[in-house]
Amino acid sequence: MTDDATIAERKMQFLFALRSRGVTDKATLEAMEKVDRGNFVRGIFAARAYEDMPLPIACGQTISQPSVVGLMTQALKVEPRHRVLEIGTGSGYQAAILSQMARRVYTIDRHQRLVRDAQALFDHLGLGNITTFAADGSHGLADQAPFDRIIVTAAAEDAPGPLLAQLKINGIMVLPVGQSDNVQSLIRVTRLETGFDYEELRSVRFVPLVEGLGKED
Repeated sequence: MTDDATIAERKMQFLFALRSRGVTDKATLEAMEKVDRGNFVRGIFAARAYEDMPLPIACGQTISQPSVVGLMTQALKVEPRHRVLEIGTGSGYQAAILSQMARRVYTIDRHQRLVRDAQALFDHLGLGNITTFAADGSHGLADQAPFDRIIVTAAAEDAPGPLLAQLKINGIMVLPVGQSDNVQSLIRVTRLETGFDYEELRSVRFVPLVEGLGKED
């Protein structure tokens, strides 16, 4: 089997694994088929890009397990006209998927190196509807608020107040909550006219949401 055929086979298996783990939303699957995870995994882990597992990236962070990315994206219920805020750019993989589904994606990371690398990759892939920021994600982006959707790819003890405040009425936020050294819960928060509705989705494990900027890498 040629290298191209091998990669094609692995991509087919990748999509099958997503479906078997509960990612069934058509728009989510189409976006994940368009965005090649292989572009976001480098170095010695590149050969494992199509496996359903988290992998290390720079700055002590990880690229999330694809099925978890899919389940979080599916839970977010993104529509084509939406403006989405992502907290935790990381490799850029999640933002790239969201860019296929939303009108505009704003993504923040506290590590300037990750933001630079992700922006270069977005430029290379022609993903012009993503705007990156090196900033403290726990404060969100008040200047661009409110947002239709917010996704947080690091675990806080509770949903951060500034992010809840930046969510539109009827907007949705998906994030992991819980102590960083224990299993966390993935929750979906919907902002209502009268407050917030919280729904627990599943157990997950993410790196902790840390305040402040990371040291220059």
